[in-house]
Amino acid sequence: MIERVVNRKNMLKAYRQVVSNGGSAGVDGMSVKELSSHLKENRDRIVLAMVNGCYLPHFILGVEIPKSNGKKRLLGIPTVTDRLLQQAVSQVISPPFELEFKEHSYGFRPNRNAHQAIQQAQKNIHDGYDHIVDIDLKNFFDEVDHCILLQLLYCKVKCPLTLRLIRKWLKAPIMIKGKLVKRRKGVPQGSPLSPLLSNIMLHELDKELDK
Repeated sequence: MIERVVNRKNMLKAYRQVVSNGGSAGVDGMSVKELSSHLKENRDRIVLAMVNGCYLPHFILGVEIPKSNGKKRLLGIPTVTDRLLQQAVSQVISPPFELEFKEHSYGFRPNRNAHQAIQQAQKNIHDGYDHIVDIDLKNFFDEVDHCILLQLLYCKVKCPLTLRLIRKWLKAPIMIKGKLVKRRKGVPQGSPLSPLLSNIMLHELDKELDK
């Protein structure tokens, strides 16, 4: 599987997505505009490190942004290099999980959006349903259990190198106001891999709600 991740076509697709997304620089200060020249000089070294299982992610940059309720949300911004590699991994491991995700799951999924969720809600109303249950998982991104998540990943991702790489991203320390903080749980909001990892966890909730 790691060979599919570092395949030139997959990496190019990931590069275009990262450039399209834009975003701020990580702890190394490298901007999205600098990524192309960085890859020309270092692509072979990065790929070799990934294939050999010795690639080390950079620290994550922690940035607090205000929420609508007056509180703050902590975003974790990986370097553009790590964003590229996470996107490349996500593109490869996503399809088998997408096949099992629920039809009524709309968040952070390919070709799905909030407008479709609203349309489905309207259809439900027209079909005679008149109760709405609103559930909020408090601090979900901050509380994701790494062990459970990795076990769920292992069900479909059998490549040790890919799993090890994901584990390293999950464990990468976050720099908040100049201080490094260890991470033993949670999925950083702001990384390309986070939406998929979150949906893998939330799929288990969907299955329980179906019951």
